[in-house]
Amino acid sequence: MNDGLITTVLIALLGGALRVSTPFMFVALGECLTEKSGRVNLGLEGTLVLGAVVAYATSYHSGSPWLGVLAAGGAGAVLGAIHGFVCKLPRVNDIAIGIAMMLFGTGIAFFFGKAYIQPTAPRLEPLSLGAWTGDAKLATALQINPLLIVGVIIAFCMWWAFANTRWGLLVRMSGDSAPAARAMGVSVDLVRFLATAGGGFLAGIGGAFLSLYYPGSWNQGLSSGQGLMAVALVIFARWNPLRCVAAALLFGATGAIGPALQSVGVTQGYYFFNAAPYILTLLIMVGSAGSKQAAREAPGELSITK
Repeated sequence: MNDGLITTVLIALLGGALRVSTPFMFVALGECLTEKSGRVNLGLEGTLVLGAVVAYATSYHSGSPWLGVLAAGGAGAVLGAIHGFVCKLPRVNDIAIGIAMMLFGTGIAFFFGKAYIQPTAPRLEPLSLGAWTGDAKLATALQINPLLIVGVIIAFCMWWAFANTRWGLLVRMSGDSAPAARAMGVSVDLVRFLATAGGGFLAGIGGAFLSLYYPGSWNQGLSSGQGLMAVALVIFARWNPLRCVAAALLFGATGAIGPALQSVGVTQGYYFFNAAPYILTLLIMVGSAGSKQAAREAPGELSITK
């Protein structure tokens, strides 16, 4: 492979990292918030899919894609609130409830989304950051969606809030030691309820990106398991919002390997390269299973650590 082809592949990977990473980022940030409070929400795959169809339907009927983004976040918050409420009940397993909510959210999305497979809704407009380069390929790769910038800002705000605010302290305390939090007069159930609803809101916005920007349409195979992979991404990021952004960019670049190689004529092993994000997820889960560092940094109240 000559230098020109290598450059083309690298540009394609850069574009993929900036484009494909956004839904991973939002779902990972949502799950990071939820897990920091001591709860696991495996239902974010259903939240992502429901957010996608709600965003698309709202944009189609209102003509405003940004209203669709807000509606998707609201739908995600509702699913998160249901999950948070049910998990407050005695002897309820949050992982089992998460799986049920995943099926519930996906089923609702598929049922109500049938009417929106064909219609075309207004989409989110990209921002061009590479026009100054004079290189058409690089300019295309550097076209980003405003939601990417919003996600990075949210990550910085979460990182700062966890370390410097009373709200962040309450979330971390509820996730690390519920008895200690209750001894300080903190309502652990309320903190986890709000964190789970907030995590659902962010995951719903991730779904809006899928239907309103990339791929930019609604169909039942839109998510491809990205909501579930984001749980592994949070473990890989060690429950740090800024690391979630870096991990999401890595996943985005990994997902672009197959199309990037195909664009330069490499067709051997195309389907294998398309499976790269799933392979990376398996490697992360296997690596984290025996990682003492991950065990030390994990919130102590998570059911997956007990």
